[in-house]
Amino acid sequence: MSVHTSPASAPLHIHWEENGEQRSARWRSEAGMPPPKRVVIADDRTNADVAYRLACEGTALLWRGDFQNARQLLQALARRADHKGKTGKKAKPAKAPATPTEAFHLHRQAQSQRARTLAMLLIPFEEGYTIPLRRAPDIKLACNEAYGRYEEPFIASMRELLGLIGAHEWRRTGVEIPALGARIHPHYGVFSPVRGEYVQMVADVPLPKGVTLAFDIGVGTGVLSAVLAKRGIARVVATDQDQRALSCARENLALLGVDEQVELLVADLFPEGRAPLVVCNPPWVPARPSSPIEYAVYDPDSRMLRGFLSGLSAHLTPGGEGWLILSDLAEHLGLRPREQLLEWIAAAGLKVIDRIDVRPVHPRAADATDPLHAARAAEVTSLWKLAAA
Repeated sequence: MSVHTSPASAPLHIHWEENGEQRSARWRSEAGMPPPKRVVIADDRTNADVAYRLACEGTALLWRGDFQNARQLLQALARRADHKGKTGKKAKPAKAPATPTEAFHLHRQAQSQRARTLAMLLIPFEEGYTIPLRRAPDIKLACNEAYGRYEEPFIASMRELLGLIGAHEWRRTGVEIPALGARIHPHYGVFSPVRGEYVQMVADVPLPKGVTLAFDIGVGTGVLSAVLAKRGIARVVATDQDQRALSCARENLALLGVDEQVELLVADLFPEGRAPLVVCNPPWVPARPSSPIEYAVYDPDSRMLRGFLSGLSAHLTPGGEGWLILSDLAEHLGLRPREQLLEWIAAAGLKVIDRIDVRPVHPRAADATDPLHAARAAEVTSLWKLAAA
């Protein structure tokens, strides 16, 4: 699954006053949030209720106290954000969304507001990715993996830092992939293949007869390329437009011993030429991402899906198959009807020769407290076998 990155631009800076002096530093935000316009200094004496009120108002808190206390403050902010409107004698019960689509948009809005609020707790980073706070952990390796070589001091949110640390642990331990009998190690900013049902489908569905070449569109971690190579396809050409994804795939394919079979290319969708098998697992939900990694889940206007369908027939050899791996969650949310997908398939000069369905097994599918539970409970992931009409 491909992950999008925006073009590089001039570094942004954050400005604040401290000890009577005007100060500034580089601002970092992987989510693309602009630097806060209002910044106050906070430390171990800062009250969580006051901090939450300031954060909700858009005032950032630059932390100068103990690092572990900052983590506890972030947890306190998260609890307040999660229980907003749920306490108090006069609090009215929230009106139930009229449609699944409304529920989805309200859920996304709440997620965005929560993320903005929690991003208001800021941490300073100094020479060599050191954090000049008491009890601060050594985060040099995690930062090098995410940001590359250290360049200059900067300010980032505590929430982003914890994301870096978490991603470092994911990369170190990896994700078990039963279809491979091995682990895939996702890099920072590259979507992890935690939805194993689609990987298993690619491992189990019969291959076109005599196939020796396949294209993998949107390689991501490299998991599907690895599955195809392990199934005996002599050559896989895999594309992605994100350098982090290509680097991640390169490392994983080498660890799995199939790097000689897989060629990695920078491309938006297809490589040149044709193949008897073209596989694509595009983002499943046609909505606007709020951060770069969300491009692996949200596909604005179904751009990648429509691009794959419209270009597929021109990249299939005669008698070849295109495998589209797609969840129908968008259909249950009212974001893209099945008729629309079938119209795009027909308009691209394609026909459906088979469809294999599987129910998701991830925990959220059974979580009745999830705002989108009804849609998730009905969700089916499909491998659509497509051919030129």
